[in-house]
Amino acid sequence: MAMRDYKTQMHAARMGIVTEEMKSVAEKENMPVEELRELMAQGKVVIPANKNHKCIDPNGVGSMLKTKINVNLGVSRDCKDMDMEMDKVNSAVELGAESIMDLSSFGDTRKFRTKLTSECKAMIGTVPIYDAVVYYHKALKDITTQEWLDIVRMHAEDGVDFMTIHCGINRETAKRFKQNKRLMNIVSRGGSIIFAWMEMTGNENPFYEHFDEVLDICREYDVTLSLGDACRPGCIEDATDISQIEELIVLGELTKRAWEKDVQVIIEGPGHMPLNQIEANMKIQQTICHGAPFYVLGPLVTDIAPGYDHITAAIGGAIAATYGASFLCYVTPAEHLRLPFIEDVKEGIMASKIAAHAADVAKGIKGAKEWDYKMSAARKKLDWDEMFELCIDKEKAVRYRADAKPEKEDTCSMCGNFCAVKNMNRILDGEIVNIFDE
Repeated sequence: MAMRDYKTQMHAARMGIVTEEMKSVAEKENMPVEELRELMAQGKVVIPANKNHKCIDPNGVGSMLKTKINVNLGVSRDCKDMDMEMDKVNSAVELGAESIMDLSSFGDTRKFRTKLTSECKAMIGTVPIYDAVVYYHKALKDITTQEWLDIVRMHAEDGVDFMTIHCGINRETAKRFKQNKRLMNIVSRGGSIIFAWMEMTGNENPFYEHFDEVLDICREYDVTLSLGDACRPGCIEDATDISQIEELIVLGELTKRAWEKDVQVIIEGPGHMPLNQIEANMKIQQTICHGAPFYVLGPLVTDIAPGYDHITAAIGGAIAATYGASFLCYVTPAEHLRLPFIEDVKEGIMASKIAAHAADVAKGIKGAKEWDYKMSAARKKLDWDEMFELCIDKEKAVRYRADAKPEKEDTCSMCGNFCAVKNMNRILDGEIVNIFDE
């Protein structure tokens, strides 16, 4: 179309308009574009694409699509190197992350944010609550309701595709939270900031009180609203408690209000959660939040593995995505310990991508199982070059094989002539197998 005569991707979908972003996503997902458009009209799929993010390569988020990966990055008081964070961004995109979330909490945050939206093709997300504290540089209790809202508009103007807004923790849910004690309290940074602001000022959560104004900003710039889970469980002891579920109910109500204004919505979810509760949580979310895409951090299935939390998160993420989550926030080995280095970013992305693909196979996403089939066929033929091309991490696979080069090129250094694949190929081809004849 020569000019944009729709407000948001959801608005276009409901008007029967197929946007260029929809065409791009439909092609990536091997899905008829009209099917995609209908899912978007219902709010079950979103395409976060701010009209000011000109270089974006759009992606869709929804449980019917391939599971997507988000990478959290950003500068902090202890790690101020903006160039290093951009190196992480570029590495993450090269490794296949569809989304970058800027969680910067120090320095010239706007400079880094606008650099992302002008140079990075991935979806860009932010948490305006963090930025307000940095931007205004004054005591938390002195930030005004209007100033909180002004930061949301600034991020929208800067081209951010989705924003985490902690709207679900209002004065009523905060009161219930205090009545129902938790082991780990509130572990969401944005949630804890808004909770503290409400406690100190006695005011209502500005994003809840002025939710319609937030929606108007999102509609103007086509920002996808990621409804933040201030009360996500921070340990498995607190999983699926009253605070988590009560906030989810509020988010379900806010979802319907957003859809009334054609604003796309993602719902954020847990946190830390034992394996046996994940499936039920995904089903509860789908019911309460009317099928809106679910964005989960992990969930981490145990609390005892600092240094290995990319594994605890991948276990939970695979289960969550199998039963309805559509967007996995990566977790690195540095989680709970420090800001991740580039090597940690790669480990976190790979763990999340494996979890996402495993879930896509389980859900029957078109093309997912075919990838595994091609790898198995290459393994059967002992075609190492083809196996490397099909690896989720080719560089590591090639390096590992080169580290212990086998005597015979058609085997590996673990099995050698004991290789079951090699010997079965021979015997079924009518050859004689003698393990020690070579």
